[in-house]
Amino acid sequence: MQNKTSTSLTARLMAVLCALAMCATLTACGGENGADDTGDSSNANDSAQSSSDALKDLPQIAGLLAEGEPGQKPTVKFHAPMSVEDGAYAVLQKGNGDQVEVGNRVCMQGIAVNLNDGSEMASTWEDDTPDCSALVTEDAISQSPLYALIAEQKINATFAIGSNDGETPYVWVMTIISQSTDPTRAEGEAVTDIPADLPKVTLDKGGKPSIDMNGQGDVDELVVQTLIKGDGKEVKEGSYVRAHYTGWLLDGTQFDSSWDRGEPSDFSLTQVIEGWSQGLAGQTVGSQVLLIVPSDLGYGDSGSGDTIPGGATLVFVVDILATY
Repeated sequence: MQNKTSTSLTARLMAVLCALAMCATLTACGGENGADDTGDSSNANDSAQSSSDALKDLPQIAGLLAEGEPGQKPTVKFHAPMSVEDGAYAVLQKGNGDQVEVGNRVCMQGIAVNLNDGSEMASTWEDDTPDCSALVTEDAISQSPLYALIAEQKINATFAIGSNDGETPYVWVMTIISQSTDPTRAEGEAVTDIPADLPKVTLDKGGKPSIDMNGQGDVDELVVQTLIKGDGKEVKEGSYVRAHYTGWLLDGTQFDSSWDRGEPSDFSLTQVIEGWSQGLAGQTVGSQVLLIVPSDLGYGDSGSGDTIPGGATLVFVVDILATY
């Protein structure tokens, strides 16, 4: 599985900052879950200090205001036309909710405002499609001023980041509306009516799966079997997913595992093999899914590198940790 750069609103903002050599890619910034650290006051202090350090040399935007109820779509005011430095920022409204915690995923509504004439170039508010791609980790804070800025805010805060696209200066105006902690493994209800002829999956105490192929042979159609049913958000077609997974050939050879790398993977369902696109759409966060992928929905007659031969049926166990 190869990670792809998100084209979501926040990821487009990340791309602007990355172009200024101020951070790594979105998926590189999304490190391991830091929830175990949030109860340690020394770590919290270290996070606050690293956030301040990341922001201290960043230019600030003057003359930009936001009006309205915190947590609602703001009205952005300024004297047009207005210039802005790439990567400059301003906190337009302080939040009135809980402090953003390191290790959490935050969801943000956003608008892009043209500083030449005040027009909106993009908005998530009207369709209520917040961007939830930002996972605020220690690594993200140290690598990106955007994440450092998010880590200093409370829920319902609104901030702006400046950018220039050719001759058009604009600002991204983002409002933090919620935060949550991603699960580290599937944590729903075990499914009991699994067909007896499917491969048998067992989990170690950390959640990593192992498999007994149970005589499984090649298949002509995709097999999708939910092993654990989560009660989280539904994965939509074409959405982004954060997941732990392991993949095997039918002889039991493991060819890939995010568990062994110690880090879940983030990917778009439009940029993975078709067996994943079809098999994960409609599943829910917290679920674990067994996928048996025929060759034509996997890597076809050409295979993949030295690990997946041409024409191979593939078996995956996927824990869905988040979707955005």
